Amino acid sequence: MGRPPPAAVWTWMFLLLLLEAWAAGHFLAQENKILDGHECKAHSQPWQAGLFQGIRLQCGGVLIGDSWVLTAAHCKKTKYTVRLGDHSLQNKEGTEQEMAVAQSIPHPCYNISSEDHNHDLMLIRLRGRASLGPKVKPIKLTDRCPQVGQNCTISGWGSITSPRENFPDTLNCAEVEIFPQKRCEDVYPGQVTDGMICAGSNSGADTCQGDSGGPLVCGGVLQGITSWGSDPCGRPEKPGVYTNICRYLDWIKKTIGSRGRF
Repeated sequence: MGRPPPAAVWTWMFLLLLLEAWAAGHFLAQENKILDGHECKAHSQPWQAGLFQGIRLQCGGVLIGDSWVLTAAHCKKTKYTVRLGDHSLQNKEGTEQEMAVAQSIPHPCYNISSEDHNHDLMLIRLRGRASLGPKVKPIKLTDRCPQVGQNCTISGWGSITSPRENFPDTLNCAEVEIFPQKRCEDVYPGQVTDGMICAGSNSGADTCQGDSGGPLVCGGVLQGITSWGSDPCGRPEKPGVYTNICRYLDWIKKTIGSRGRF
């Protein structure tokens, strides 16, 4: 029978285990604070949609009618499905609805070959109608443009770290506020138009890779669609940029009206 390790070895092993445990706990604690986000209360954003190719998340989206979803035009793919009523991407809760796409309608002025992000908005007509309830519910569109300093909520399953990507299992939320347009234009010279709004926070709350197409909700109505921002994400001096829904209300309503009701 071999001799037991000397006491010094046991001490070092114990200290190493303590260090590993601390490091793991510290990493997890920090992870939830990256981009100043937090896990949303389950189904507190019942309009949240996810665009998927197979099991892979491509973008976010927003349910605005029982058969209509808004997202970013740069999220368009040849084929994808829309998932509603989800919270955890890994655990099935019985509230999920996987919907086929009947038609993708980017804004007619969006130029896919350009890098200027103008008119980054797309309507998706679902094949069939979603079953509505407390966990799957359309959001109302704004009837006026957002106010500077207005508090808003962003949400998505996008990366919670940047530049290294780390995607959460559950839907994450963060609180931001609307920035003055002049400040937005100064931060991104020559890139910001009236069809865009900036939102962020002093702590760096921000959307990131995978959140495109998701909602900017202010006062219970949809004010913006996640479009673009700084790389890496989460820089307090460089807010996220969102498609300004109030500038596109006529196009949204006309497009939906020509193809069926909300």
